[in-house]
Amino acid sequence: MLPYKLIAAVYFEGSSLHAAAAGIILIVGQWKLFQKSGIRGWWAAVPCARNYMLARCAGREEEGRVVAAAALIEIVTEVLLLLFPHSDDSPLLVLAAVIVVPVAIIQLIYEIRVYLGLIEVYGEKRRWLLLWILVPWITALLWGSREKYQPGWKAGEFRSRAKSYITGSDVSGMDEGLTVNLKERSVWSFFQKKTLLRDIHMYIKPGRMVLLLGGSGAGKTTFLNAVNGYEKADAKIRLNGSDVYAEYKKMQFEVGFVPQQELMRGKDTVYRTLYDAALLRLPAELTAKDRKERVNQVLEIFGLTPVKNSLVEKLSGGQKKRLSIAMELISSPALFILDEPDSGLDGVMARELAQQLRRIADMGRVVIVITHTPDRVIDLFDDVIVLAKDTERTGRLAFFGTIEEARAFFGKESMEEIVKSVNRKEEGGDGRADEFIEKFAEVQNA
Repeated sequence: MLPYKLIAAVYFEGSSLHAAAAGIILIVGQWKLFQKSGIRGWWAAVPCARNYMLARCAGREEEGRVVAAAALIEIVTEVLLLLFPHSDDSPLLVLAAVIVVPVAIIQLIYEIRVYLGLIEVYGEKRRWLLLWILVPWITALLWGSREKYQPGWKAGEFRSRAKSYITGSDVSGMDEGLTVNLKERSVWSFFQKKTLLRDIHMYIKPGRMVLLLGGSGAGKTTFLNAVNGYEKADAKIRLNGSDVYAEYKKMQFEVGFVPQQELMRGKDTVYRTLYDAALLRLPAELTAKDRKERVNQVLEIFGLTPVKNSLVEKLSGGQKKRLSIAMELISSPALFILDEPDSGLDGVMARELAQQLRRIADMGRVVIVITHTPDRVIDLFDDVIVLAKDTERTGRLAFFGTIEEARAFFGKESMEEIVKSVNRKEEGGDGRADEFIEKFAEVQNA
């Protein structure tokens, strides 16, 4: 994985013959390693891609992306130096050094992570790490050619028990509320299909306020984007009997989405901001009088009437959050999705905001909220969705049900403890995601 020409220069005094031989040995060794891990061996002959494929064998795809990118930067730099004549003190050479040196350091750090992953996959001692760093071509050939060295699992499996079971089955589409039947949400990345979400099925009744939990990378935002139709998945999403994907233009007005960032002009007044939202989201045939009545009604609901003539930039953090939500409520959507609406708010303001959301849910709407501080307002929620990354690093449904059911299911009192239990150990969690994904699947399939 380290540039073999550099290592050859150190060990063989710069002999181009030895460097070429080391390169060939590395390709042969990786070819055999890839085959053992269920990857086509010829990837070993493809620059950059082979770095990523070796990382896949180690169960370290994220690290592999960094190493492959670093290898590409090195190749591009070498090509530029060959194409453009330069002296030993030319600016081009200096610039190349400035780029290559930090990239090489980053590459080494991430290669070490990949090698440690390989050592774990093959069940070998950590002392092999030094050989992988210094003479990767010899180590790759040794592990690839000898029957003694066998991976504990194939690339892409990552010892996942979760791959073999289904978390529930399709939920019947209901005429009221939100029905989610998501089979898969995938993208193509670094020469392979990457599954971001898989096998999520649920029905949420109208009038429910739902907490969406999950650690970093568990797929919370991806899930919400699939539900609201912004990023379509292999899924069937129904809201009050209508197909969100098939009727996307109409359903845009039935879904209110409040992002974490506030998308408002600071120099506009509160009233102007809401009125502009009404022009965009309410039917064009609505009279000006009816539109103004709707704006005033929403101002009253959110307690913004006293500041309706104030500039947005003069509002407090809590008032700005309420205004963001009011802009979405203007069209009376059936589904509200909020991404960290309490970010930056103190406990009192966060609770006041959550109470506003509770009132919206009580109007017969579905409200789904992501928050990193759920326990301070957990009494206002009805249900909780817990997403977790299985050992394939795919977002899966680890739980869906009431708050009390979640506490009993995970054996935890707080929502933060629940998230910790499904987070990976390297993220400070307990690493029990697969256990709970499988447990929930058994409950659903019982």
